[in-house]
Amino acid sequence: MSQEKTEIKIFAGSASLSFADKMCKHLGTEIGQSQTIRFSEGNTFVKILEKVRDKDVYIVQTIGLHPNDEFMELIFLIDAFKRSSASSVTAIIPYFSYAKGDKKDEPRVSIRARVCADCLETAGVDRIITMDLHSPQIQGFFKKPVDHLYGMPILCRYIMSKNIENMVVVSPDAGFAKNARKYATALKAPVAIGDKTRSCHDEKAEVLEIIGDVKGKNAIIVDDFTISCGTLIDTARVLKEHGAEKIYACVTHALLGDKGLKALESSEIEELIVTDTVENQKAFEHPKVKVVSVAQLFAEAVGIIHNRDSLSQLFDNLDSCFI
Repeated sequence: MSQEKTEIKIFAGSASLSFADKMCKHLGTEIGQSQTIRFSEGNTFVKILEKVRDKDVYIVQTIGLHPNDEFMELIFLIDAFKRSSASSVTAIIPYFSYAKGDKKDEPRVSIRARVCADCLETAGVDRIITMDLHSPQIQGFFKKPVDHLYGMPILCRYIMSKNIENMVVVSPDAGFAKNARKYATALKAPVAIGDKTRSCHDEKAEVLEIIGDVKGKNAIIVDDFTISCGTLIDTARVLKEHGAEKIYACVTHALLGDKGLKALESSEIEELIVTDTVENQKAFEHPKVKVVSVAQLFAEAVGIIHNRDSLSQLFDNLDSCFI
């Protein structure tokens, strides 16, 4: 096999330019040349600016702050690569927003994650790499391979570096309790769970009670993503009412806008720890937000896949990385 054939070609959608650049630096390569134009009426145009015939290409595009535009851009990029005779196309989606639409839980609604999976495969994607899906079961919506990475080890490593004493890990609701236990095992801390209720689709939820002992402890609230910061802030409030001391929050995907960031500023949360799966500069610049990069993990995954090796080595190290 020639050197040209084995070269890793990483391209970036407009939502993940910085993330892809970090990946390329780790892999010792440069971002492939492409172009995205959004016309005044909302249409998206993409073009590949270099030869990709018979190459394995990787497109980095998160589906985050502007999910509809970002998803359509990704679909068009995949189509452009397939029409340019790329050997294979892997979509690297650090945050897959529509993973929340995983089921038909009320009449006359779309199973959005399934529709997105169908669209990606129809466009010609050969593989998906993503992180911390809100509903991991949507991997079953794809006929193509889906590699599901975990942000927890990297986030836990940062939390450990803070040397927080008398810690308790808190899940805002029962739905994230299983993941919270994984955090707790890694951090060697007990678990508490919030009793949360949500009456509609307006992103407003209420934490009614805390199940578990938090009095006199420093709490780490963990979740997969936050949009308004409402659940985290409400959980922090109830934790304070139950006697918790310092309160931190930790999520993989940061989708906070101005309203959420303002609410965070005046909340009981000392620090919100996030990753860079969504390039949210407003959030990254907030004084209470700490950003931990996961770009190297994605780069390692690409290197392993490109060398036709097994990704299991990344998961085999999940436990040992805390020793």
